[in-house]
Amino acid sequence: MKKIALTMMATLVMFACTHNTSPDQAEEVTDGVFIHITQGHDDPHRVLMPLQMALIMAEDKDVLIYLDIDAVHLVTRDAADIEYAHFTPMKAALQQLLDMGVGIYACPGCMKAHGIEEEDLMEGIQVAQKDRFFSFTRGRILTLDY
Repeated sequence: MKKIALTMMATLVMFACTHNTSPDQAEEVTDGVFIHITQGHDDPHRVLMPLQMALIMAEDKDVLIYLDIDAVHLVTRDAADIEYAHFTPMKAALQQLLDMGVGIYACPGCMKAHGIEEEDLMEGIQVAQKDRFFSFTRGRILTLDY
């Protein structure tokens, strides 16, 4: 029995010594930015500022955008565009973010409260699922609330 245990330990030690991961082989972990938008068309600064932050952050971070309360109206197919100051207009920013692979999610409870169905959402916008909040990045999560 001792021989079997020693053989197994020796095999494990040899495997551990030969299975060395060098720093350039290690998977790079990217931090994530969770951007929470609650405002609607009545406050363009609080809509366009977080979208601008998302565009900047998505260049080298994982980004997820979550819209709830009045913000669910922003991502419906018939939503009016928003332009304000020097910011990228809302619909252009949303499309750029989708093209960059950013997940944009609408709160299902808020959608229901406002009578918005999933088929009413713009193409590419998804109904939020809690598991997605934790799986969009492998690093730390920074939250920005607007």
